[in-house]
Amino acid sequence: MAAADPTETGETTGVTGTAVAGTATPDHDDAGLEAGLDALETPRRERPSLLTVARTKVLPPVVAVVLVLLVWQLVAAAHIKPSYALPGPIAVWHAFLHQWYLGTVGGIVGTSLGRGALGFLLSVVLGTPLGLVVARVRFVRTAIGPILSGLQALPSVAWVPAAIIWFGLSNATIYAVILLGAVPSIANGLVAGVEQIPPIHLRAGRVLGATGLRGIRHVLLPAALPGYLAGLKQGWAFAWRSLMAAELITTSPDLGLGLGQFLDQGRELSDMPMVLCAIVLILVVGVGIELLVFTPLTRRVLTSRGL
Repeated sequence: MAAADPTETGETTGVTGTAVAGTATPDHDDAGLEAGLDALETPRRERPSLLTVARTKVLPPVVAVVLVLLVWQLVAAAHIKPSYALPGPIAVWHAFLHQWYLGTVGGIVGTSLGRGALGFLLSVVLGTPLGLVVARVRFVRTAIGPILSGLQALPSVAWVPAAIIWFGLSNATIYAVILLGAVPSIANGLVAGVEQIPPIHLRAGRVLGATGLRGIRHVLLPAALPGYLAGLKQGWAFAWRSLMAAELITTSPDLGLGLGQFLDQGRELSDMPMVLCAIVLILVVGVGIELLVFTPLTRRVLTSRGL
């Protein structure tokens, strides 16, 4: 009997061990199954080859630009308008080279780009808290929400005469027009982003102690980031258009030469190649900022959220 006890104990232990192992095995299998399903649902992003990038990202816009230039050249060659009124792309290119050899292109673009960047940053500083207040305070939203939408729809050029009367022919006039054009777009974009936040996220943040400024920093702004980025993107577009409108009308030797003033100079000289050169430069700078700043930033945010 004494010899049998260890055997029975061992068998019992073995059975117990088997039962425990058998109990633990399904949990292990479930964890492996969940990991496998997650791996299947997560898209695998392989780095594309240079040929693929060139074919999918570079070639389409290049083809579009070539087609536009070709149609432009055909219309100019058809003499629908006199050559002095509708020059071809070659004449505009020569006008650009003339300004380039004079060394004025960098200064012209730099002046407008510096004004646009500073005006946009000021718009972000003012538009972000304004959007938060409008989004979170019902009375304020009811009171000024429609006004913000109306200001966003108002053409920026309408503010230029009033700004000139207020501030004279100065940089303050230009920045005032930029702010009045960009701040409503940034604020409305943030309001739209806050509206898309699931309420459970805000409640979870409050439960975890994220209230007040901490809740805005750690819960509200990160959750509203896609809509906020859309508002920033639109705000830059409004800021750039407002800047061109202000520079086009607010001309003074003390203000320096920006793209808007350069465009107005072409008009005064009746130099159509110069006018079209200024328009192309304005378009290139606007599209360049969009492609180099906002598109990568938006793609990174959306990709990090699995969108």
